[in-house]
Amino acid sequence: MPDVSALYQEVLLDHYRRPRNKGALPSATASAAGRNPLCGDEVNVAVQLDGDRIADVKFTGSGCAISQASASVMTQVVKGKTIAEAEAIFAQFHDLVTSGLRGQAADNAPTGALLAFGGVAKFPMRVKCATMSWHTLRQALGVTRAGGNDDAPTRPDGSAS
Repeated sequence: MPDVSALYQEVLLDHYRRPRNKGALPSATASAAGRNPLCGDEVNVAVQLDGDRIADVKFTGSGCAISQASASVMTQVVKGKTIAEAEAIFAQFHDLVTSGLRGQAADNAPTGALLAFGGVAKFPMRVKCATMSWHTLRQALGVTRAGGNDDAPTRPDGSAS
């Protein structure tokens, strides 16, 4: 039986060495910049929206393998999704990197390359590295939490997304 942690490590290293969707997005309709001052990781996320659908997304930046691999995987999994779908994926990913797979219902657990980040939960100092690009994407999309209600993503104008 193959070592699952070694497989996940390979996924991370592959995305770090050969990042997907890294580069400028001249047709971007929104963008945001994120920085982790504790370790120096930086990311810029640019999105091209078609209504509420993420038609394209790219990132630029530099940082550790976890931050760059996370940005690469993020762009792959959210491209083509609605803002609400991307927000749901973010919630799954955030739960994964903060608590691992413990307590996650099978129908709400992350799948695919996202699972490679499950080990981050063992290293709390690395959670910011893994989530920085996701928070930056949410900033670019204008997703905020109204009144602390985690079930209701909204836009800056107060409308539901």
